[in-house]
Formats: sequence, structure tokens, C-alpha cells
Amino acid sequence: MTFTPSRRLAAELLGTALLLATIVGSGIMAERLAGGNQALALLCNTIPTGALLAVLILVFQPISGAHFNPVVTLVLVTRRILPFPLGLAYIGAQVIGGILGVLLAHAMFDSPLWQFGIHQRTGLGQWLAEAVATAGLILVILGCGKSRAHAIPYAVGGYITAAYWFTASTSFANPAVTIARAFTASFAGIRPEDIIPFVLSQFIGAALGLLIWRWFEKSPAISLEPASLEPARSK
Repeated sequence: MTFTPSRRLAAELLGTALLLATIVGSGIMAERLAGGNQALALLCNTIPTGALLAVLILVFQPISGAHFNPVVTLVLVTRRILPFPLGLAYIGAQVIGGILGVLLAHAMFDSPLWQFGIHQRTGLGQWLAEAVATAGLILVILGCGKSRAHAIPYAVGGYITAAYWFTASTSFANPAVTIARAFTASFAGIRPEDIIPFVLSQFIGAALGLLIWRWFEKSPAISLEPASLEPARSK
């Protein structure tokens, strides 16, 4: 079934809104229940985010591709999978949807609707973490998409769950998410002044992930057909 551009944009907006409502809402709940234990709060923020991300991709992938992320959209535009004008519209829908999702989370928890992030997220380590997290995300999507597209929802959800913990930045890996999280003073927030370095790092990471995958595609030593996970043995 082919969906109209308006329905595809609605899917991107709604999916990104639900993703942000989950990130911010679970962060608020975690902060209230963890009793000051930051590790427990992060864990309680991580699990719902990774789980719902997989669900959202399963639901909206047949409609819009379930990008929910401007760097994913731009990578697919670069690979000519998505037309450039529609890609720009996707990005607008993602940013708007993200902000609406934050407002929804605030409303559900009786918090002031309009807030600004207060959590400092800056420094070389954080920027490097965002580049690494985004590069890894692009590799997961392109790698699974080539021969195991049905596994993308689970792979992306699992990757983001892990990246929450192995990156210093807790893996935003998404410009729309980064912008939206500047509108909450909750556990998941980011100061507005920290947005630009995060987003630049994400674009650098996305470009790196794309270049690495293109290198793999051009390598005569790799088979892109479904294969065993056993490494090839020389005769």
C-alpha cells in the first residue's frame, strides 16, 4: 500500500511526538521514584525509550519508513531512497512532533507546559559520544536494511538502549530529539545553549556512519546477502 505524503508526514509527526513523550515522561517518572539514585533513574528512562522505539518503528515503518530522526532522513535522501523535498518536510514534521511530545509529557505529569532545559551537556567527551552514537545508529539501520529489514525495529531499539549506557551523552543521536529536549527542565533535558554542538556532532557522526557503510558496500570481500554469522575461513 502506498500512502500519500500528508499521511507519511503525519506518521513522522505522531511517531516523533510519542517518542519524545516517552523519553520525557519516563524521565519525569524515574526522577520522582528513584529517590535521588541517578543510575536507577537512567535505567528507568532507558527501558521505556528502547522498548517504545521498537514498537513505533513496527507501527509506522509501513507508512513513512519510521525515521523520527532528521539525520536518518538525510542519509536516505543522500541514498536517493527519499526525494529531497519530502525529506525536508519529514524533518519539519519530526521537529514539530518532538516539541509536541514534550508538551504532552508535561501535561500528563501536571508540569508547566513551557520550560527550558537546565542540564548542562557539553564538552569534548559529550560531543564525541554523540558522533559515535549517531554513526552507530546509521550503521545499524543501513546494515539491517540491506538484508534484514524486518529486524530494524528490534536492532534500533536494542542499539539505543545500549547506547544510553555506553556513551557519555546518553545517546541523543537525533537532532529533533535534541531540540525538543531543550524544552524540558526535567531529567531528560538539555540546556538550549548546548544544542548546536550536539546537533553538529550528530551530523558528523551520521556522515561518518554513511561513509563507513559505503566503504563496506564497495569492498569485494563482503557479501551483502543473508549469511551465517560464522566468519569466513580461509582454505
